[in-house]
Amino acid sequence: MISLANHKGNQYIGVYCAASNKYAFVPRGADRTLIDTIKRALRVEVIEITIGGSPIIGALMALNSNGVVLSSLATEEDIAEIPDDLEVAIIEERYNAAGNNILVSDKAAMLHPGASAETAEELSDVLGVEVVRSTIANIPTVGSVALATSKGVVCHPRASQKDIERLKEVFSVPVTLATLNYGTPWLGACAIANDKGAVVGDKSTPIEIGKIEDGLGLI
Repeated sequence: MISLANHKGNQYIGVYCAASNKYAFVPRGADRTLIDTIKRALRVEVIEITIGGSPIIGALMALNSNGVVLSSLATEEDIAEIPDDLEVAIIEERYNAAGNNILVSDKAAMLHPGASAETAEELSDVLGVEVVRSTIANIPTVGSVALATSKGVVCHPRASQKDIERLKEVFSVPVTLATLNYGTPWLGACAIANDKGAVVGDKSTPIEIGKIEDGLGLI
């Protein structure tokens, strides 16, 4: 199921929200309409949180069914909001906007190429998947330009054939080029998704929604 939504008028859902097959996280004080839309589309528990007082939690956290990675902005109070069944990692280095810099599913993860090998190893332990450092369409913030689930990857329309083959190899799923929010290539900023559904920015067109449905196996 795919649903359209916005966060207080902003169509960049992926900047403000994050999701896995178990949970979705939204900014504290999010509208009830957004929370209900996410619950219905993704069929997950929705948790309200801030990270370091910021509402842009989709840019600052990345997660799958095994664990969650948070920016170093996260406080002890923020970490306490994370469910006990998730492992937690804090990125202490420069590339710590986890949601922007990590593309992750329950099968694999891709990380900003500037991150250290030590960080990649730590994230692999927490997320329970292989972590590979790479770019997509020559963009290092891989989490901002793609969405990944156990069924598919949708990514920036300027991804090269080499990028596509790399994504297929890492995530072991089909890869589809797409846009959202009327032509925006920053798919990770425009939407959240899991194996059961997706919530995309409400400026997205029917053709764009169809591409996401196909690419993530949601039909």
